[in-house]
Amino acid sequence: MKLTITITFLVLFFPVFMFSQNPDIVKKKIYNTKPINSAPVIDGILNDAVWDTLGWSDDFTQKAPDEGKPPTYQTMFKIGYDDKFLYVGIRALDDKPDEIQQRLSRRDGFAGDRVNVIIDSYHDKRTAFVFTVTAAGVKGEEIATNNGQNWDASWNPIWYTNAVVDEKGWTAEMKIPFSQLRFGNAKEQIWGLNVVRNLFRKNERSLWQRIPNTVSGFISEAGELHGLINLKPQKQLEIQPFTVLQYDSYEQEKGNPFRDGSDFTVNAGLDAKIGITNDLTLDLTINPDFGQVEADPGAIALDGFQIFFNEQRPFFVENKNIFDFRFANGPDNVFYSRRIGRSPQGSANVGDNEFADIPVNTTMLGAAKFSGKTRDGWSIGILETVTANEYAEIDNNGNRREELVEPLTNYFVARAQKDFNDRNSYVGGIFTATNRNLGGKLNTLRKAAYTGGMDFRHEWNNRDYFIQGNAVASHVIGSKEAITATQESLTHLFNRVDASHVSVDPNRTSLTGTGGRLFGGKRGGGNWRYNFGGNWRSPELELNDIGFLRQTDEIRQFASLTYLWQIPNNTYRDIRVRFSQNTAFDFEGNFNRVQYGLQGNINWENNWWTELELVHKPRIFINAFLRGGPRWRFSREDFMVLFFGSDRSKKFSFRMGYIVNQTKQDNFDFSRYVLGLNYQPFDSFSASLTTEFEENVNKTQYITQEDFGAGKRYILGNIDQQTLSTTLRLNYSINPNLSIQFYGQPFISRGRYSDFNFVNNATADDLNERVTWYTPNQIDFANDNYLVDDNLDGLTDYEFGNPDFSVVQFRSNLVVRWEYIPGSELFLVWAQGANGSENPRRSLLGGLNNQILNEPLNNTFLIKATYRFVK
Repeated sequence: MKLTITITFLVLFFPVFMFSQNPDIVKKKIYNTKPINSAPVIDGILNDAVWDTLGWSDDFTQKAPDEGKPPTYQTMFKIGYDDKFLYVGIRALDDKPDEIQQRLSRRDGFAGDRVNVIIDSYHDKRTAFVFTVTAAGVKGEEIATNNGQNWDASWNPIWYTNAVVDEKGWTAEMKIPFSQLRFGNAKEQIWGLNVVRNLFRKNERSLWQRIPNTVSGFISEAGELHGLINLKPQKQLEIQPFTVLQYDSYEQEKGNPFRDGSDFTVNAGLDAKIGITNDLTLDLTINPDFGQVEADPGAIALDGFQIFFNEQRPFFVENKNIFDFRFANGPDNVFYSRRIGRSPQGSANVGDNEFADIPVNTTMLGAAKFSGKTRDGWSIGILETVTANEYAEIDNNGNRREELVEPLTNYFVARAQKDFNDRNSYVGGIFTATNRNLGGKLNTLRKAAYTGGMDFRHEWNNRDYFIQGNAVASHVIGSKEAITATQESLTHLFNRVDASHVSVDPNRTSLTGTGGRLFGGKRGGGNWRYNFGGNWRSPELELNDIGFLRQTDEIRQFASLTYLWQIPNNTYRDIRVRFSQNTAFDFEGNFNRVQYGLQGNINWENNWWTELELVHKPRIFINAFLRGGPRWRFSREDFMVLFFGSDRSKKFSFRMGYIVNQTKQDNFDFSRYVLGLNYQPFDSFSASLTTEFEENVNKTQYITQEDFGAGKRYILGNIDQQTLSTTLRLNYSINPNLSIQFYGQPFISRGRYSDFNFVNNATADDLNERVTWYTPNQIDFANDNYLVDDNLDGLTDYEFGNPDFSVVQFRSNLVVRWEYIPGSELFLVWAQGANGSENPRRSLLGGLNNQILNEPLNNTFLIKATYRFVK
């Protein structure tokens, strides 16, 4: 504990002269634009006479690798406008045009030589619209928020661009509708502006407005665009109906009327985007379909906790940063959009000779999202969604009945932030509500859940220093059964036998909890960076109706200290070394964890890279490991992470990784091997293959708990778990608007158990005191069950099932995407999948072969057509 206090003191009060270097003073550049009388043809060639009426701007400087130095090749641009559009012309000089990387990809591929035009039309110095064009004419766009800390590539505005390679390098043209930007009503607009060029083969970035590495901001440090006179804000109106035809084929299940071998469905819906003002947009979706979205990767969790998957549905991905409210560490968030449209939480009561058809996901009847940012600094987001009653249809020899498995549910989220103090500070809040129409059924589900939160951030000294914090409170309501289930869930575990500060109250019908985070530090200026802070989650905090919360009952402290080598030499381009430390307690005051880490990242002069991390965990206690049992001690652990890879700009590149740990008394061992290969034989085709193999050997893996005498036996075992997965991606682009993509992933995880034992003293430091191993005379195996004669009286005291497992999954998607006119798309999709269990005695490859190659796969064929009407 003294060591922790000492390190904390050093992090906070490290000598000031190490952290207070004066940043480079850079004069703001200004580009003066003017209106044009005729529009250029957007063909990538700057030969229209109108371009001659506009002036060039150049004098770019390197951002990486050698900040502040002249780039290998200069870049020039000019900007004009008319009543409805902003026009940008770009000349990227290069005396080796044959080496310009014209890599074709889908929209937002960001591959090859490219230029980004960054427009802060709010001029709030925190938010920007980013328009990208590659030398191959592929477009991309992003919204940058939090002064460049978050980049959201899900934004898909309608705009026009093209590019051409010539003997001097390459040129590009952009035509950006003002309706896709957000700005106020001033007579003369002043916008933030920067232009960034990426010279791909040298991994070199250069900027029009220089931003020194000693400066912490990005959007705030941009130059300015002047001369925009009497612009009229353009209200956006886009309506996009869609139609989906879907055919599913699968193995017929004899006697099951719901699994006759195939299904055919027709679906239609509508998406709309309406500009309420020039700053705020209303997005609507009715009966949405996400059939073109890539399937989740394979995963299995032995600790029982829920697995976090990223959101991939376009409606929820776009502008997701506005709704983001991460209040602690890890993925915990007040809003987790994948709760909406989740798999039904109820189950069907199926008797003998009965079959059930249970929906895979809950149907979204409709959703509305009101979001945007005003010129005076308000960021606003409101989301309203309704999901339908979902029923399992049950057949009994032709007689049908329905059972409710998911109730009609309303989800509501409101988020707001206000910038002030010259955009150096903000305060904000969030409110969420989930209301279910249970109708006296599914009483194990909570009837309602509400969450409120506040957050703030303040930066000073040229944004080099900051303090940030938030706090949330939750209130859930339900039947006695629902709230009892919540108290006993793995997230809370009020039924933990050795806990004096929590207990299960079977009569409660509500819970109220809090959580939050406070931290601060230095993020710019000089070569040193540091932060220090803490977070908490009270035992009654509950967010999982519309948020993501893994575990409660924790108070955590964390700190880190980083040093940067930012000036390249003949060996490296840059180096980062980071020391971190954290501790954790529960609300009973138990000191549960202390951890120290040292991490280094090197980008070598030849564009290869290396990452090394060393972690020491001298103290590890887990309250949830025994799932209601006593607090459990893990043995002291040390682990190492080593990854390295080659130059990503080459046609062939690779990455390799190795993770390994060691524990006291060999309590558990973990190894992970990663090999990733990327190959682009020609500009229009790329392939990547990533293979991962994990081996987890743990002498004390939790299995189950059984009553014995007046207490319980917490049964553990020695698991040898092996997991193998391979992910293949193929991308072929016929042109920037027509592409073919393939994704495939076989996954298998197999666990074999032996050397069963039970908990003796859960907090003992010595493993041999912590558990007691069953003797051969105490345990017997029969009919796929283990029979335990604990007291050796010749009678079975309890039994448990064979915990061995082998889980196999396969997912693949083949997607043809054609953007036949800007904003309107046609998707052709072929998806295959399989889920199954294998004999754990089989080898990994044997299990994969049997499930994927020897068993019929489920097939889905889908055609989705959209058409975007734009006013």
